[in-house]
Formats: sequence, C-alpha cells, structure tokens
Amino acid sequence: MMNDVKHISIEDYDYPLPEGRIAKYPLAERDASKLLVLKDNGISESQFRYVGDFLPENALLVFNETKVIRARLQFRKATGSRIEVFCLEPENDYQVAFAATSPVRWKCLIGNAKRWKEGKLSMELTVNGEAVTLQAERLMQNDQYAEIEFSWSPASLPFATVLEAAGEIPLPPYLHRDAEPDDRDRYQTVFARYDGSVAAPTAGLHFTQPLIAALREKGFMFDEVTLHVGAGTFKPVATDTIGEHAMHSETIIVRKSLLQHLMTHIGKPVIPVGTTSTRTLESLYWIGMMLKEQGLDLRPLHVGQWYPYGDHAPLTTREALQLVLDYLDRHGLTRLEASTSLMIAPSYRMRVITGLITNFHQPKSTLLLLVSALIGERWKDCYRFALDHGFRFLSYGDSCLFLPS
Repeated sequence: MMNDVKHISIEDYDYPLPEGRIAKYPLAERDASKLLVLKDNGISESQFRYVGDFLPENALLVFNETKVIRARLQFRKATGSRIEVFCLEPENDYQVAFAATSPVRWKCLIGNAKRWKEGKLSMELTVNGEAVTLQAERLMQNDQYAEIEFSWSPASLPFATVLEAAGEIPLPPYLHRDAEPDDRDRYQTVFARYDGSVAAPTAGLHFTQPLIAALREKGFMFDEVTLHVGAGTFKPVATDTIGEHAMHSETIIVRKSLLQHLMTHIGKPVIPVGTTSTRTLESLYWIGMMLKEQGLDLRPLHVGQWYPYGDHAPLTTREALQLVLDYLDRHGLTRLEASTSLMIAPSYRMRVITGLITNFHQPKSTLLLLVSALIGERWKDCYRFALDHGFRFLSYGDSCLFLPS
C-alpha cells in the first residue's frame, strides 16, 4: 500500500481555477456563504446557515480552537529597505513563548533576506500608550527557516502583547493583497482561543455564535481540538508524485475530555470542521497505534507522514483511543500534546471521522488529496458543480459538507 500511495500523480488532482473565482474578501455575513452538500451520492446547493438541515442525527462537530497570530512583521532598515520577518513557530512551547518577557526565539521566514546581511532590525511602536522598541537578530539560517531572537524594551511586556501591536494578520499569498483592519476579525473564527496559527482553519469562518446555539438546540454536539496551522498548508505539491512531497509538521493539543467524548461517540457521526480538525482526529488513532507498538512511555509523540501506510496489526478505533487515554493517565496529564505530519491521501481509510465540513481547496494541494481520500473521485463532480454554480473558492470562499455513503 505504501508504494501505491507514493506513486499517485498530482496531475490527477488539478482543476481549472480562474483568478476571478478566488474570494478576495469575505461576505458581509459569515453564515451567508453558499453550501455544497454531497449526501446520498447526490450534490445540492444551499446556504451555510442551513447546514443543520443536512447534518446526520447525533452528529458531533469538532472545531479547531487555534487562533491566528499577527505573524507578519515589517521592519525597515535605515537604507529604506523593507525586511519581512514571518513568525512560523517558537523555539519552545507556544504558551511559554507568548507569555515570555524579552528575549524570545522563533523560527521565521525572511522576506528580502539579501538586504539583511548582518546586525539587528528595529522598529518603534506603541503598546497601551507606551513607547516600545522591538528588535530582531538572526542567529541561524538554513534552507527552511531562520532562527530569530526578538528582544524589546520595556522587557517586562509579554511577547503576545508586543506581537499583537507590531504584527499583521498573515493573509494567504493567493489573495494578493495586504491585510486590512476588517481581516483582524474576519480571518479569525468566532471560537478561536489559543494563539499559534499563521493561517486560519477556514472551514470554521462560516460559523456564528447564533448558528452554533441553534445547532445545539437541534441536538447536535460540539467539541474542540487545537492544531496550530503552519505556513506549509499553502505549499502546493510541486513534485510529479506525492511520494516526493514532504509534509510539514504541526503541533496538536487535545484535551482528555475530547478523547472521552469520542469514546462515547463511537458508531455515531463525527464531523470535523476543517481539514485541520480532520488531521488532528485521525492522528489520535495513529498515536494509539504507536503506543501499542512502542509502549506507553514513548516520547516525543509524532505521527510521521507515511506511518499509517505501513504494516500494522489491526487495532479498532476504541482500542486506539483507549491507549491514548492510558498514556495520559500513566503520565498524569489532562491533555495530549504531540505533532503530526500525517499525509491523508487516496487509499487512506478514515478511522475517526465520518464526514467533513470544509472549503474549496487549491489545485494540486494536499488538502485536495485529503478530500479525495474521503469522497473518492466524486471530488471532481463537486468542484465542477461549484464552478458551474458560481461558488467562491479558497480561504474566504464558500463551503462544502461531505457525507460519504
């Protein structure tokens, strides 16, 4: 099975996407977006505020509570050159990094790097009416990222406060525009809670608090995971076959209560809101498999890109989730922290999820491969329907509800 999946040609996951069909701005109302529904093998069109009319009875919806940080920092040198420092992830734990006082180290991407040979970059800003100086020093550079040490004065301010004042919302590159004031709210879900992402879990952008309340009244259940979305989510597959593509690693955080909720929900519909929630939930199964194969003292916990496609003894979803709970109990933990590079592609069999709410994804993307793993070749029919019926695409675009038979 490993070789079969690695030989998948990315050309089979291409489709024509005119520039004019990419939504450059969100609609005035979040839940006014169109909704494409694939259910009982039929395709139909509705509006997102009516998603509850199509969800299966007893469905558990799982949100990603990650919050987009103002990751894009624009420095200017004395010469006038603009240097962009794009924060990817901290050297240490996210919560520790955001609470840290000066200094703190992050992995970053550098724009216009050839103009920054040496020395520190500096910017002046105002935080709560107080003048603050932020500096950036490059400590190390490789082909993937630079290690940057940020320092600021007054040094007692937490980095989260400084970044909030100094940075810009990192809109997806395919929008071809700078962030505007409205993006601070609209490129963030209404349930965003934990700082850490450089891209929004965009399937969640369609939800409003009144809609969530209405769905609860109908008997639908909700729970949450956290996957901090990295810049690699925008990286198209540039190789001929997906076996040559390196998946990015992302941090996942799952509360023990979510695992317990899933245990009581086995056999009932689990509908993740977005591909990030999907990767998190499916990674839980494979973490359970790793614990079975390597023991409950395994650390660190990381799901490799191709691990699910190897030879593994059968393990039920219940058994896998129980092993993760056993791991938490053994180590006295109330939440699981791990990382995942899981590649979900055709031939992959979902272990935890049964459906998906998502947006329309870029051609030749790993996210489109994930959709195909869930609904097979029907993705082509769905995307053709969307193109023919005026749907808007990508991050600020319209939505889909996929309920495979």
